Amino acid sequence: MSDENKEKKSQDTQQTHREEKDEELNTKEQELMKRIAELDKECAEWKDKYLRSIAEFENYRRRSNEEKADWIKMATQKFALEICEVADNFERALKQVSEDKKDDSFVKGMMMIAEQLKRVMEKEGITKIDALGKPFDPVIHDALAHIPSEYEENTVAAIIQNGYMMYDKLLRPARVAVSSGKLEQKTAESEPKEINEATESKGEDSNDLDIKITD
Repeated sequence: MSDENKEKKSQDTQQTHREEKDEELNTKEQELMKRIAELDKECAEWKDKYLRSIAEFENYRRRSNEEKADWIKMATQKFALEICEVADNFERALKQVSEDKKDDSFVKGMMMIAEQLKRVMEKEGITKIDALGKPFDPVIHDALAHIPSEYEENTVAAIIQNGYMMYDKLLRPARVAVSSGKLEQKTAESEPKEINEATESKGEDSNDLDIKITD
């Protein structure tokens, strides 16, 4: 074999080796890129799981804190109800005091104690429901009667028992009488009915009905 052929064969062999090496490098590069993509995907999934876990834990901690705060607020609910009864009794007693007795030192002392009790209750988040003259709300009002009154229909016309809130929770609904309409309207509506009933009771002898007009 001539030197020229040997050199050519050597060049072909080197070229083949380079091509094989390049092909091997390309294959490894593709495998590496594929692995990098897989790792990126896994990393994104783990990051998403981590962020979700953090969010769930924060929600759990927030709910736990809220439940704990609510439990602390309402832990004294039974005691608070008893205090409300005392406040109601003070209110009932002081309403019985006549105007000429309000300057009495004993009455003044009782009024000061009642006011102090009110402040203590408010400090603990206990407030009386302002119901009189307000639209009836079945959430915070317990209707025990319907009566004609000076108020519009479906308005709280009288307080039978005070209601109380403790912070934003209902402690005890207010027991109330609800207006069935204004008194003068009810009276005006009832008068024609009474006359009609009287007329019907006379029947054919309606001429016997004695109507008197007075100055």
